[in-house]
Amino acid sequence: MSQKPEAPNVPAAADTADDIDIIRARMMAAEAELLERDHDDDDRPQLNTPEEIEDFALQDDYALNPEYIELVVDAADRGDGMRLRELLDALHPADVADLLGFLSEDYREQVIPWIPASALAEVLPELDDDIREEVMDTLRPGDLAEVLQELDSDDAAAVLEDMGEAQQREVLAAMTASDREAMVTTLSYEEETAGRLMQREVVAAPIFWSVGDTIEHMRAHGDDLPELFFDIYVIGPTHKPVGAVPVSLLMRSRREVRLEDLMEPITEIQVDMDQEEIAYIFGKYHLISAPVVDDGGRLVGQITVDDIVNIIQEESREDILALAGVSDEEGRGSTVFEVVKSRLPWLVVNLFTAFLASSLISVFSDEIEKLVALAVLMPIVASIGGNSGTQALTVSVRALSSRELTTTNALRTVWREVRVGWINAGVIALLLGLGAGVWQQSFLLGVTIALAIMINITAASLAGTLVPLTLSRLDRDPAVASPIFVTMVTDCIGFFSFLGLAGIILL
Repeated sequence: MSQKPEAPNVPAAADTADDIDIIRARMMAAEAELLERDHDDDDRPQLNTPEEIEDFALQDDYALNPEYIELVVDAADRGDGMRLRELLDALHPADVADLLGFLSEDYREQVIPWIPASALAEVLPELDDDIREEVMDTLRPGDLAEVLQELDSDDAAAVLEDMGEAQQREVLAAMTASDREAMVTTLSYEEETAGRLMQREVVAAPIFWSVGDTIEHMRAHGDDLPELFFDIYVIGPTHKPVGAVPVSLLMRSRREVRLEDLMEPITEIQVDMDQEEIAYIFGKYHLISAPVVDDGGRLVGQITVDDIVNIIQEESREDILALAGVSDEEGRGSTVFEVVKSRLPWLVVNLFTAFLASSLISVFSDEIEKLVALAVLMPIVASIGGNSGTQALTVSVRALSSRELTTTNALRTVWREVRVGWINAGVIALLLGLGAGVWQQSFLLGVTIALAIMINITAASLAGTLVPLTLSRLDRDPAVASPIFVTMVTDCIGFFSFLGLAGIILL
């Protein structure tokens, strides 16, 4: 006997109506969201050409426009790789490097694959060290080798030296034999020397060549020439440079003129010379480029002014940070632990010097109990002395770095700072002495603090000059430890002189 099929489960009319209302509500919400997205898209600037993107991306001070960074983040959120490529291609490599510094690590991982290898090659040298390492970790050794081979040898070596040994070996193995040999040779030199800084690509010509010979050679070997060069180095039979011909002079001369008749004297850079010394030579002699020679005097490379600008900026940054006891390794990508690790040691040293100053105060506890005004006024003496010492210290460190302060003129410089300190101390002592005397209605208190100011500012002027000079003579960086010692001197002398004079004059 056949069974009657069951009727389908049809919802009741009320349930159906509720489902329809839910569906309608969802459709209306989705439509509202789409309208809101369209409205947001309408509010965004319509940037279609590289010129429009570049103009929008950079503000008047050449800093990145925050709205441009938001466009990049938005394109990354949507997974719109082609839009990312358009936004990145319009920028200079230095601006792309700046952009990567503003992005978080997650967004950098999304943006980097859309930077072409040729552009990434120019971006890598511009990146902060920690961000550069992060970027390199996202690339395969073969891709990294391709990127580095697009660079001049000096820039490629700068990137390669930041890699770990295992990554270096993998990248070098993926390079051509000639590029690999050049990189290994460059990395064999000490860091921060001419050997690391120089680019091995140079334009050299025998002394017997003419202008025409040189021009024809450069045209025939254009692919082997440096991307940027200013001089043609004239070499003798043993490959030693004997002079240089500026490119501008070469192009103005007749083809039959011999290089020997055009060449100018050169300033040679030894391959093991420190980069600070190189920067000083470039600044002193107003050089645009200089040949680098090995121990035998043979030409092995050149250094150009763009590298020197980077050195000057790097050394200035190091000195400024060192004066505050901050490591130059701190960057936008540094973690909290890394920042703490670089700053805490100097704060600990400062803690011990502060204990020394406090111990001096404890010696005069009886005097402070008898005259409470001493406790109120003694920080002023130490603070003004500290500021005066910082002024002298900053000037001295700058003068040492620029070779304006040497043992030859050290005594004259110290005497000048002392005289400046006396004049400043006289003015401050008069103002502070009058103020303190009127406040406490005590002429002797005004005299006491005025004398203490004179003594402390004199000590500060001496310490601000002698401490960095002494550290420099001991082959120590005067910018690193000087602030701690100068502060210790001004605090101790300030407290001791003020409280000691108070014990003699007032009590």
